[in-house]
Parts: sequence; structure tokens; C-alpha cells
Amino acid sequence: MTTIIEPTLLAPRFSALPPLSLYIHIPWCLKKCPYCDFNSHQRRGDIPEAEYVAALIADLEFALPSIWGRRVTSVFFGGGTPSLFSVQAIDEILGAVRARVPLAPDAEITLEANPGTFEQQKFAGYRSAGVNRLSLGVQSFQRRLLHALGRVHDEHEAQIAAGAAIEIFGNVNLDLMYALPGQTPADARADLSVALGFAPPHLSFYQLTIEPNTLFHRQPPRLPDDDTSADIEDAIEIELAASGYVHYETSAHARPGFECRHNLNYWRFGDYLGIGAGAHSKLSFPDRVVRQVRYKQPDQYLREMARGQPLLEDRKVVRSEIGFEFMLNALRLSDGVSVALFAERTGFPLTLVQKELGEAEARGLVEIDHMRIRPTPLGRRFLNDLQALFLPANDGVDSPVRVKAIAVHGAPRRFRAGLVK
Repeated sequence: MTTIIEPTLLAPRFSALPPLSLYIHIPWCLKKCPYCDFNSHQRRGDIPEAEYVAALIADLEFALPSIWGRRVTSVFFGGGTPSLFSVQAIDEILGAVRARVPLAPDAEITLEANPGTFEQQKFAGYRSAGVNRLSLGVQSFQRRLLHALGRVHDEHEAQIAAGAAIEIFGNVNLDLMYALPGQTPADARADLSVALGFAPPHLSFYQLTIEPNTLFHRQPPRLPDDDTSADIEDAIEIELAASGYVHYETSAHARPGFECRHNLNYWRFGDYLGIGAGAHSKLSFPDRVVRQVRYKQPDQYLREMARGQPLLEDRKVVRSEIGFEFMLNALRLSDGVSVALFAERTGFPLTLVQKELGEAEARGLVEIDHMRIRPTPLGRRFLNDLQALFLPANDGVDSPVRVKAIAVHGAPRRFRAGLVK
């Protein structure tokens, strides 16, 4: 067999590896929401909690050689609905993490929760186990809109859970959506008013989009038109800015100092190890960057993990793809990134994307100086068109990046539609 060695010119070179985060996927939900295209599965009967926790720990041990000695700066429990798991399970997982990797003393440890699974004692138990940030999937504070979204909680449960989360954790994200079926700008402002009443340090607002392989794709609801959606978005941004929140990322608003560190590591093209069913990883080595995907179906993941083989996919990110992957993430940040960060996080000089940056600048979608690359207001509004400029050339063969834009687990994947001439 002939061994093909990639020329040094085509391989990245890192002077230091990027920061490393840990993502832990818990795939079960009480009910599959009709708009959700994440790897989540409706609970049917008892969840195999103990078996899954053991598999997660074995998965982490499997991955140790690829991250050996590297400090983990943040941990994120995503799903699914991680708050379906018991306090004892979360405590055991975090104990296993601390015993196996150098966890930063001030590591941000986030757990996603659903108001429909709220119990005061349970949430307090998560805090005692080491979770120091909660992301609460409220979506709306109005019964009519929650019903339209197929959520399992009502407005009263949402408010009770939000109040308790603030009291127990302090560092809380309230997750809301807009452009919902039948929603008006007045509805959106009412949701925002309730959310601001809890004074959360972080708020996420995602525009509802119809994704393939969802019930809403098969049976589309009637959504607000583009003008109404834009009016809602503008109203949210103006009100949050007036209330002291910084719109630091496409869908994220935070009081200064409370930006989500885990997600910032994604946007800045840091490394992350993902364990659990369907979890994605992006890991850098001195001479390469790799992407990995775990088996998606929980039952199959458990079977493959028992065999010590959790990886469905393990591939090198090639030179022609890495510029797009960097920009796909970095351009979601309102303030962009430093010019030097491209070379630091990709291992290649910025000249790799010089042509595409020039085109984006000529179209008024980015502004570039010797210090930073940042999207303009026009670029933020037409973000998907801006990102598409960096897609690798087709050359007659579709790369995995062209076939499907890389989706970061635990991070928003909803890009704004539009067409830039």
C-alpha cells in the first residue's frame, strides 16, 4: 500500500494549540419538539441513566490520548434535556471529568434545563455538584405560543423555573425564540419584558426557522412574514441594548462579563471534545486538525461504546476547508476577531482567505484593519451570504463541508436568510 504524505505546505503549523472545551451530550427529552433538528429523542420508558453515564466516562477515557495534558476551560451539558438526569448522575460525570483531565479552577460548567423538568431541590443539587451556569429553555412566556411550539411546559412553569434558576445559580441564560407561529411584535415585546423582569445576565434569542427532518418541515406552520420578523428582531435588539445588554453574537446578548465562555470558544475556533451520542469534536494537533462524530442513535452509541469504538467519523480537515470553517464561526461575533487569531487557530496564514476577504470587503459585508476582522451591520444582517463567500471551491467533487455546513453541537445553527447582490 502506498502512503501518501501531505506536503508540509498543505498542513497547518501551530505554535500553541487552541483552548479546549468539553461538550457532553445527553440525548433524551420528555417530548420531541416539532421544530427541533438536534440529536434528541423522546423518552419512552425509563432512561438507561446508569448505563449511559458509564458509557460517557468510557468515552472520555477513549479520548484521553488525543487531549492528554491539555487543560479544559469549560464544560457544557447539552441535549436533549440534560435536566432529565439525576443530581447523582451529573455529579458522577463531573467527578469523572475532574479525575481524568486538568479542569481549570474557574471553568464555566453549563447545564441546559427545561422548565418542564424543574424541581427546586434538583436544581440546587446540580449547583452543589459543580454546575455554575444554567441555560433554561423557556422559548416563550405565553401559553398560546408555547402550545404552538409543542413545548411541555406552560407560562407559569417557565416563570417559576426562571426565578429559581436566578436564585440558585445567578449565572443564567434564558433561551427564547421569536418569529413564532402567530407571533406579533407586541407578543415578542411582552416576552422580552417578562424575561427582563428576572434580570438574567444572559439572554439568547433565536429566530424560528424550518429545518429538514422536523415535523414543522412536513407540516409547516404559518410564520410571520420577513418584514414582521425583522421588526421583531429590531425591537428586541433596541430594548436589550437600552437595558445594558451587549449583542455580542448573532443570537446572544449578555451583560458585560457574562458572555458564554464555552460558546465563545466555538466562535473563536477553539478546540472541543464532544462525548455522548452524536457529539461532534474538533481537535487540533501540531500538524493537523481533525473532526470526529460519535454514533448518533443512543442504543447504537451504547453498543459501540461497549466495544470501545464510539466514532462514526474521524477525518482530517483539509487546507481548502479550514478557512470556511473558521469564518463560519468567527463572523457570528459582532465584534469579529483579531487578525492574528486566524493563524493561531487554523495553523495557516491569513493569505489563505485573502481573496474571499477582499470580496466581502468590496461588498460592504466586513471591515478589516491591521487589528480586526469584523462583520458590518449589513454583513450581520446577511450573515449566511457572507459566510458562503468562504465555501471551498467545488472542483467537481463535493467536500463534506460543501455538502453540509459544519454544525457545532450545543451551539445555535440558525443563520439569517437573505441575498446580497
